[in-house]
Amino acid sequence: MKQTYYPFTLEKGDEHGYIVQFIDLEEAYTYGETIDECVHNASEVLSAVLEMRLENNEPIPEPSDIDTKYKVMPSANIQAALSIRNAKDATRMSTADLARVMGVTWPVADKLTNPKHYPSLRQLEKAANALGRRLVISLV
Repeated sequence: MKQTYYPFTLEKGDEHGYIVQFIDLEEAYTYGETIDECVHNASEVLSAVLEMRLENNEPIPEPSDIDTKYKVMPSANIQAALSIRNAKDATRMSTADLARVMGVTWPVADKLTNPKHYPSLRQLEKAANALGRRLVISLV
């Protein structure tokens, strides 16, 4: 299972603190006084940028496979929406077809790619099965 860890660089700021810049998302950057604060802020900005891209139906690059010390994952709802969108794209399944196979209405299936929606495990499992996938949950 591929994890969605996005790498970022961490550089010392001009006067104090650190600047965070994501390698794969040029608009995703933040700042922090400490490294811990930077990692926390990086996770939040990554989720916000991916949410914006999902809402605008913009392309989302795969995370670079770069060996770096600093990587974070987006929030769970962003991961879920992105996973369903990617699986739908890979199978070329429309939302209407997904809804039909899942046995739900179109709006229910459509919410699965909405980053502001928190789908239930039951919904995610039904969607995964409909897309020929398996739902796998891990705590990292």
